[in-house]
Amino acid sequence: MLPFSLGINTTIIAGSCLWCLALYISLATLRESVIDGLCRWFNFAERFLYTNDGEFERTRKGRESQNAFFASLMSIIPFLLMGILFNWLTDVTLGRNWLISVGILACISCGVYDLGRRDSQR
Repeated sequence: MLPFSLGINTTIIAGSCLWCLALYISLATLRESVIDGLCRWFNFAERFLYTNDGEFERTRKGRESQNAFFASLMSIIPFLLMGILFNWLTDVTLGRNWLISVGILACISCGVYDLGRRDSQR
């Protein structure tokens, strides 16, 4: 349908997503601070949409829950950008054949690290 060819390399997409997952799992304190910051910003920005204080207070619980959900979804974006960077560094140093393998190794390593971190906190 298009007059030009648009090549999508699935190896790069899969490797970047694996690195994103590994970083999201292992950097729990950064993840929580990003979610909290986004939630605060969403709540602050939404306050200016209401002119009536009664309506604002009546719908506060639902809006804060919705903002927490959106903040958790949006918190993936910085980790996806870092995952793209780590995937690119893997591509430059090891080559394209290693992208998915190193991404899987990173996910397993970060998962084991997170389990140990949670166990030591308990």
